[in-house]
Amino acid sequence: MNSKPIDLDSIHSPADIRSMSIDELTQLAAEMRTALMRKLSARGGHVGPNLGMVEAIIALHYVFDTPTDKIVFDVSHQTYPHKMLTGRMQAFTDPAHYGDVTGFTAPEESPEYDLFSIGHTSTSLALASGIAKARDIRGGHENVVAVIGDASLGGGEAFEGLNYGSTLGTNFIVVVNDNDMSIAENHGGIYADLRLLRNSNGTAEPNLFRSFGYGYRYVHYGNNLRSLIEAFRAVKDIDHPVVVHINTMKGLGLPVAEADKEKFHYNGPFDLKTGASLHEAPAGEQAEDYTDVFANHILDRMATNPLITVLTAGTPGAVGFPPERRREAGRRFIDVGIAEQMAVGMTAGLAKEGVRPVFAVVSTFLQRAYDQLSQDVAINGQPAVFEVFHTGVFGMNDETHLGFFDIAMISNIPGINFLAPTCRQEFLAMTDWAIKQTSQPVVVRVPGGAVVDDASCAIAEDYSKPSYSVTRQGKGIALIGAGNFYYRMAEAADILKEKGYEPTLINPRCLSALDTETLDSLRDYDIVITAEDGIVDGGFGQKVAAYLGEARTKVLALGLPKEFPNRYRADEMIKMCGLEPSQIADAAIAASAR
Repeated sequence: MNSKPIDLDSIHSPADIRSMSIDELTQLAAEMRTALMRKLSARGGHVGPNLGMVEAIIALHYVFDTPTDKIVFDVSHQTYPHKMLTGRMQAFTDPAHYGDVTGFTAPEESPEYDLFSIGHTSTSLALASGIAKARDIRGGHENVVAVIGDASLGGGEAFEGLNYGSTLGTNFIVVVNDNDMSIAENHGGIYADLRLLRNSNGTAEPNLFRSFGYGYRYVHYGNNLRSLIEAFRAVKDIDHPVVVHINTMKGLGLPVAEADKEKFHYNGPFDLKTGASLHEAPAGEQAEDYTDVFANHILDRMATNPLITVLTAGTPGAVGFPPERRREAGRRFIDVGIAEQMAVGMTAGLAKEGVRPVFAVVSTFLQRAYDQLSQDVAINGQPAVFEVFHTGVFGMNDETHLGFFDIAMISNIPGINFLAPTCRQEFLAMTDWAIKQTSQPVVVRVPGGAVVDDASCAIAEDYSKPSYSVTRQGKGIALIGAGNFYYRMAEAADILKEKGYEPTLINPRCLSALDTETLDSLRDYDIVITAEDGIVDGGFGQKVAAYLGEARTKVLALGLPKEFPNRYRADEMIKMCGLEPSQIADAAIAASAR
C-alpha cells in the first residue's frame, strides 16, 4: 500500500480519484474508513452499511463516468462514502461540519449525484429501470447502475423491478451488495440461493439472476478494489442487463461492528474501542421505552397463550425484539424480512385460521402495505392486531422516515379500529383486549416518547365501540387530546383552571370512529380543541370538526403539517404548530372570549 497520506479534503468530485493507482485507491479507502468511524462514533448513524461499501463505492465512481453515468442507491443508508467523493468530504472530516449532510441521498445537497431522496427499501431497481428507459427513449448512451443489498431483494418492489429490468434489452447494470445480513439476519428462500452462489464462487445452479434473464458476474472479495474495478470495467457500456454480485463484509474495519452486525447496523454515538454507547445510562439504569414494555408484556402473554404469534418485517430490534427475546419467543416470532406487504397479508392469513397474530411495525414502514391493510385485512374483517411504533413528532425525523402520517392513513380505512393509548396502563389494556377479541382488525398506536405511568387512567373493558373518557367535566371549553398528546391537553387544562376557567378534558381513545354522544354534549361550548401527534389533514381533529360543523361551538384542530420536514427538532415543531400547553390555553381563551 502507498504509505503517503491522501488529502481527503482535496477530493471534490469523482474526477479527482480517476488518475489514482490501485495502491493510492487502497490508501484512500483506508483513510475514508477512518474518517467514517470517527464521525459515526461521534454522531451516530448507519455504521455497518457504510463501512462495508467503501471499496465498492470508490470502484463505482472510479470506473463509471458519474455524474453522466447514473447510480441509484437502494435505501441509501450506505452512501456516506458516495457523499465523500461527490463534493461533501468536509462533512466527514471536519467535526464542525458533521451536521451538514443527511444520512440518505438528498438531491437538495447534490442534484447531479443524488438522484432521489430514498430511505425505504427495495426501490432502486424500479427507479433505475425508469431512468434506463428514459435514456433509451431519448437516444442516450450513458450507463445506468442500480445498487441493491441482499436484504432489499426480499421486498416485493425489488422482485418487480428485477423482473422488468431484465426485459429492457439495453444497458442496465445491477450491483447486488451481498453481506448475508439484513438489519438482523436475512429471512427467505432467495438467501439459500445467494449462499450457494457465494460458496461456489458464483458458479452454482440454479442462479436467481440468470433465471430472470440477466448476465451475471460474481466478485467473491467484494471489498477488494482490484477485483471490483475489473468487474465494473467488464460491464461498463454493456448492451444488455447484467448483475454484478459482490460479497462484502458489513462493518468492515471496525471490530465491534464486525462482531455484532445487528447492533451496529445503526447506532448512536459510541466508543470506537468498546462499542459502548456514549449516551446510554449504565447497566441497570437504562430508561425503559415502549418497545421494552411491549416485548416483555407480549412474551408474558405468549407463555400462557400458545396462539399468540408476533411478526416483524426486518426490524426486530426496533420493536423490542433483540436476539435474546427472539430466542425466548421461538418459532412464534416470525421475521419475514423487509417485506411489509407480505407481513400484513400473512397476518391476515394467520388470523383467518384462529391464530392471534400481532404485527409489530415501525410507523413509516407500514405505509408500504396500505393496500394489504385495506384489501387483505379490512375488507375481509380479519381480527389481526397491529402495534405501530415510532409514531408522531417524537419518532424518527428524517424526511424518509417520518412517523406522523399513520393516523390519517389508517383511521380512514373502513372497518379498522384504530386505538391511541395515552400511557403504559392504557397501552397494555388495549393490547390485551385487541388480542382477546375476534371481531375486527385492531391497530394500536404505540405512544411516542418516554413511557408514561398513569394509575388514574380509566381502563375500558371493551374498546370495540368508540367511547371517549371524560376525565374532567367542565363547561365552555373542551380539550380533546389523542394518544400521548392527551397530557399536553391536561397541562393546558391546568393552566386554564389557574386562570378561572373550567375546561372539559377528554381522552378519545379511538381515532377511527367518533363517540357522537360525547361530541353532542359539546355542541353549546365556546370552543373545542383537538390535538393529535399526526398531520391535521385527514386526521382525527378534522373528523370532530366535520361532525360539529353546524353546532354553535368552534372547533380548532391542532396537529402537525402535511409536509416532509427533514431532521426537524421536535420541540421547535411542537411550538410552531401551537401545541405547547400554554399556546393551547391561550387559543382556548381567545376563542371563548369572542
